[in-house]
Amino acid sequence: MGTDSASQAATADDEDRDDRRDGRDETRVERLDRNWGDILQELRAVQTGTQIITGFLLAAAFQPRFAELDDYELTLYLVLVALAGLATVLGFAPVILHRQLFGRQQKDRLVRVGNRMLFGLLAVVSLLSAGVTSLIFDVAVGRVAGYIALGAAIAVVVVVWVVVPAIARRRR
Repeated sequence: MGTDSASQAATADDEDRDDRRDGRDETRVERLDRNWGDILQELRAVQTGTQIITGFLLAAAFQPRFAELDDYELTLYLVLVALAGLATVLGFAPVILHRQLFGRQQKDRLVRVGNRMLFGLLAVVSLLSAGVTSLIFDVAVGRVAGYIALGAAIAVVVVVWVVVPAIARRRR
C-alpha cells in the first residue's frame, strides 16, 4: 500500500518535471520560482540606476543654473522627469502585482506579466539615459553637442537592444 502511493507520487513528480533541454532538472513550479527570482534581481539592478538618475534630475531643479535653461532644455528636462517617474512606478509594478496575486497559485501569470513590465521598465530607462546624456551635453557644451550625444546614446541603445541579442541568438 505504501509502495503504491510512493509510486504514484513519483509518477506525478516525473510528469511535472521540466522537459526543456537546458540541463536543469526542475519542475514547472521550480522553474517559475527561479524565473521570478531572476526578475526580482534584474529589478534591483535597474532600480539603483533609476534612483541615481531620478536624484540627479530632482537635484538639478534646485541648482542656480537651472533658471538659465532655455525652452528646449526645460522641455527636455520635464520629459525626463516624467520618464523617471514612470520608471519608478514600473519598477514597483511587478512587486505590486506579486502582492495582488500572492497565494492565488498564479505564479505563471506573475512571471509572464512581470517579465513584460521589466521589458517596459528597461525601455523607459534606456530612453531616460539617452535623454539625460543629451541634456547634460546640451547644457554643458551646447545644442549641437546635445544632439550628437543623443544620437550616440540612441545608437548604443539600439546596439544593446537589437544587435547584441541578434548576435547572441545566432551563436546559439
